[in-house]
Amino acid sequence: MWNVTHGAPTPTITLTHTPTIFCSIGFTVAATKLPLRRGKWKPTQIIAVSSASLTQSNTFHSVSLSNLGPSEEHRQLLPHISEEDFVVVNFYHFVFIEDPQAEVSKHLYFMRDLDIHGRIYLNEQGINAQYSGPSKHALAYANWLREDPRFLDILVQVSPAINDHAFPKLKLRYKPSLVQMEGDFSHVSLLDSSKRAVPLTPSEWRKRLETLNGKRDTKYILLDIRNGYEWDIGHFQGAQRPTVDSFRCTSFGLSQTEDAASDPLANVDKEKTEVLMYCTGGIRCDVYSTILRERGFQNLYTLKGGVSNYLKDEGSKQWVGNLFVFDSRLSLPPSAYNPEAESCSTPQFSENNAFARCYICSSQVSQLRHRNCANLDCNLLFLCCKECVGELRGCCCSECTSSPRLRPVLAGPQRYQKWHIYRDFKQEQPT
Repeated sequence: MWNVTHGAPTPTITLTHTPTIFCSIGFTVAATKLPLRRGKWKPTQIIAVSSASLTQSNTFHSVSLSNLGPSEEHRQLLPHISEEDFVVVNFYHFVFIEDPQAEVSKHLYFMRDLDIHGRIYLNEQGINAQYSGPSKHALAYANWLREDPRFLDILVQVSPAINDHAFPKLKLRYKPSLVQMEGDFSHVSLLDSSKRAVPLTPSEWRKRLETLNGKRDTKYILLDIRNGYEWDIGHFQGAQRPTVDSFRCTSFGLSQTEDAASDPLANVDKEKTEVLMYCTGGIRCDVYSTILRERGFQNLYTLKGGVSNYLKDEGSKQWVGNLFVFDSRLSLPPSAYNPEAESCSTPQFSENNAFARCYICSSQVSQLRHRNCANLDCNLLFLCCKECVGELRGCCCSECTSSPRLRPVLAGPQRYQKWHIYRDFKQEQPT
């Protein structure tokens, strides 16, 4: 039974068949039962229906927590994905939030009945979110957020999930730093866009790289602001591998010593050298470029929306390999972001995987995807060829094969689960 409220009094409608609803104006619907995936029902969900016809069984095409119409942008983002299919959503936005703890509570209340897992962090300077869920739930949250004028212009990026959720649970909380970095950078203000690098659209970025790669005498640096292991499976042509395995340890342009061997920004002309920075979704570059601006670097440029946004618009042009993602999928090919652009574009590099090497034997790997060491107490994320996987039983070295907490060798794109799943597992010894 659904209670439909449009002022007072409140009429009651008893549904005995799959309904067809036509609305001439927007109105609020309070639903005690809402159809979810796999035929399950979930109680107590407040939704609103825009002024449109709803005729498909068990489906609301324009569900949002307002009387606004559906987002045309999201129709373009998900042309081949149904409301029940799982997706991964990423976005961030710098904006002043006076009371972030109250903001967290408001978001948690809205999401109380949504099937969403992921990491959503808020503080006084904005929000950083990566989460998964059925598309109707995932986009309902993004739509709701964009109804707030403070978050109206956020860039929401959506990609398909592989199997159900890409994250184990939901973590929505206050976090002092939206991006984790070593050192005291709490004084850095992210709210002034003029202090950040100049954002380049994907097409502008591609044209800039094409021009720079054709003029080797141009003073520019292509800086990969990611973890070293991310570079190992994919990067822009001409980008050097980061000298650190973790972004939080990055110190490009910040070192007091003139060590050009480990710092590509050491000894450069801060006023004339063009620094082009990129990362997965854009937030790390925005944060780090603000720090570099304080250190005197003038010509800073970033890729708007990061590599994921670039692959969606430009395909694999100037890009080699896959893109590392921080969820259970670990690695995505360019075609995951734009199948049409990828299928109609000419492959850029025949030796696309030549840079990717096995951590153990240094041979070329065929699968651009990391795995965790089978030794739970090591858990190193590394690239490995099939031969070494078999020989070392999924471990990163011979020492790890004798670990008392050894997990089974994983086949395919799976991820290890919690230790109790494997506690009583008896590892078969090779014959």
